[in-house]
Amino acid sequence: QVELAESGGGLVQAGGSLRLSCVASGRTVSDYRLGWFRQAPGKEREGVSCIGVGASSTDYAESVKGRFTISRDNAKNTVYLQMNSLKPEDTAVYYCAAWVGGGTWDEPEQYDYWGQGTQVTVSS
Repeated sequence: QVELAESGGGLVQAGGSLRLSCVASGRTVSDYRLGWFRQAPGKEREGVSCIGVGASSTDYAESVKGRFTISRDNAKNTVYLQMNSLKPEDTAVYYCAAWVGGGTWDEPEQYDYWGQGTQVTVSS
């Protein structure tokens, strides 16, 4: 069993930056692909980014390309999401998730474990 815990959310002005962290416990996730999703009020959960097992492959939603960077530290069992040039439309609850692979990275149903989420609010 894997437990995921996000942190780093908060309130920031448009144009600002935040760094989200997600620590896994229970077992190592070095053999899991790790993703970030977000869900705004009244909207479906959407994929933001995903990073492969060896960190050599990354995927991003078009809306965040060039602004967000995903990374992982397997020694710390942690995945990060650096968010720069934040916009009000980035406001959402951000979740990290882990999956063993296969399928499409931005489909939530592919993921095996989820964190509780951290709120990100970007003011204009």
